[in-house]
This record gives sequence, structure tokens and C-alpha cells, in this order.
Amino acid sequence: MNQLIRILNDDDRETLAWLCKHAGDARVAAAARHLGGNGKPYLSAVCRYLGVRPPMPRQHIRPIEDCTVGDSHLAKIRQLLAQRSQAPSKHHL
Repeated sequence: MNQLIRILNDDDRETLAWLCKHAGDARVAAAARHLGGNGKPYLSAVCRYLGVRPPMPRQHIRPIEDCTVGDSHLAKIRQLLAQRSQAPSKHHL
């Protein structure tokens, strides 16, 4: 199927798998050939041609990472900046 339809990312791969299961490989391939002409059609065009609306892509949830090292560095930076702003200026205008 990748030879017939333009697949750009993992979401497209998941959608293509869903479409083939939902509409059937033969129908999807026929639609892609019909729309293809001189190139590969986008998956969204194949879906529109078949009159189906694919499900929304899954939201990939990233695991929460330990941020204590970064937080401690930011705290030190804020402390240094606060000290700088409180120090008397050596240059008087």
C-alpha cells in the first residue's frame, strides 16, 4: 500500500491501517490508483474519495521525567540574578 499512497508519518501509517481494515485493501488500492495519476495521492484524499472520516490520531503521552537537576540549576540562576539586581551599582550616571 505504501507504493500507492503518500505516507508522511506514523499517524499516516496508523490511519492507513485503520482505513484498510475499515474499507478493505482492494477498495483502498483502487481509490489510490484512481486518484494517483502520475503520483501518489495523499491519504486524506483517499479517505475523502472513499467518503470516510478517519479517527483522530492518538495523542502520544510522554512519560513525566525527573526535573530536579534542571530545577536546581534554575534556582541557582534565579538566585544569582537576584543578587545582581540587589548589589549597589558601581557606575553612577
